[in-house]
Amino acid sequence: MISGQLAGLRARLPEDVPLLHAELYEDVATRSRADSRPWRPRPATGGFSPYEPAAPSDEAAVFSVVDLATAELAGEALLWGIDQHNRSAHLGLSLRPGARGRGLGAEAVQLLCRYGFTVRGLHRLQVDTLADNTAMIRAATAAGFTLEGTLRRSAWVYGEFLDEVLLGLLAEDWTKSAE
Repeated sequence: MISGQLAGLRARLPEDVPLLHAELYEDVATRSRADSRPWRPRPATGGFSPYEPAAPSDEAAVFSVVDLATAELAGEALLWGIDQHNRSAHLGLSLRPGARGRGLGAEAVQLLCRYGFTVRGLHRLQVDTLADNTAMIRAATAAGFTLEGTLRRSAWVYGEFLDEVLLGLLAEDWTKSAE
């Protein structure tokens, strides 16, 4: 486990799936904001849930977020689109409704940076999020990410086009901010 003061990142376990699926996937409006792919009805069992543990991959590192004070499953975090040649990846995070607003997300972003930069040896991490996702933007900027641009009306989300923002962080900038 990669641990901070409030949160930890650990491997996804089969027992995490029903809770993550019920609270993160079945909330169609919220899931539509968190994923660029269209929501489709899927059962939580039989290997159909996006939260099912999968074989380790060079292209993604998937974690469950744990509240260290309670040992409760708080959500999911991942590095995706890992590009070994360019040493870059995208960062994603989704917390269960009851885990939001407690500082777990901000620390999970820091822990993903630690994993990406110190364990995987990446050079650049990127956050792609909706422009109105103030919690993620705040967590990313607190970790040292810089706003790099806005993609105007680029995301089809639950019946409307919304702006996305891109934030980036280089390893040398994270190292400076982490000291």
